[in-house]
Amino acid sequence: MWYYRTSGEARNQIVLYEYQPHRKYKNPERFLKSFTGYLHADGNEVYHNLADNVTVVGCWAHLKRKFFDAMITLPKDRPASSSAAKGVEYCDRLFHLERQFSELIHEERHRERERQAKPVVDEFFSWIGDLGSLPGTLLGKTASYGMSQRKYLERYLSDGRLEISNNRAERSTNPFVMGRKNWLFTNAPNGAKARVIYYSLLVTAKENGLNPYEYLAWVFTNAPNVGKQGYIKSFEEFLSGSESIPMNVFTSIAGKGQTEQMAWEEE
Repeated sequence: MWYYRTSGEARNQIVLYEYQPHRKYKNPERFLKSFTGYLHADGNEVYHNLADNVTVVGCWAHLKRKFFDAMITLPKDRPASSSAAKGVEYCDRLFHLERQFSELIHEERHRERERQAKPVVDEFFSWIGDLGSLPGTLLGKTASYGMSQRKYLERYLSDGRLEISNNRAERSTNPFVMGRKNWLFTNAPNGAKARVIYYSLLVTAKENGLNPYEYLAWVFTNAPNVGKQGYIKSFEEFLSGSESIPMNVFTSIAGKGQTEQMAWEEE
């Protein structure tokens, strides 16, 4: 499953899932051929082979996870003073700053990142460059990964609209991760293609504060009459940001959708 979603700066959120039988870079290249802008992604090389119209932004959460994995393999009396723990600490400092900047408009966030976060980033790469860990160890592999990803990891500093991690997209995988145990014996490609359509509709609806059931009921009720007098004029009006959506479709009263979204944010 491939998935693409809007950033936190978007007025209306969109989450799209796509089934493909392989993980080749041709998939995002085809999907993003008409897109120009930034793409938050993990360190997968398939994204680094895209055309110049896509600028990849790295993920500090993935780097932190690698340091953490290296740390927990150490004897219990060593992690707190280990180089792996120091790597985690550097990442935590950057994430702490991002939480402080979260309420700023993007121009101010950019200035504060230049003033506070950039010195930490520079110090981190100076430290990791001199680490000298054995290449075959987890820490050595993590250091090599960090240095190879440097230009992508530093890129979030260049624009206050960018994010320090790819966690927003990672959270969008949760519905599929939760559901795949139920699909253990489902192996039909057509079923997978149908599933991603429904998931795109439902998760996008939830991201925009809509009740998925009420939303689909409204869509299916009105879809047969699109274009007729007194009905929805075009299918674009079914999109989650449409002003045609009736108030009863929103979840603000029940709060269920908001509660679930908060749980995703915490994870």
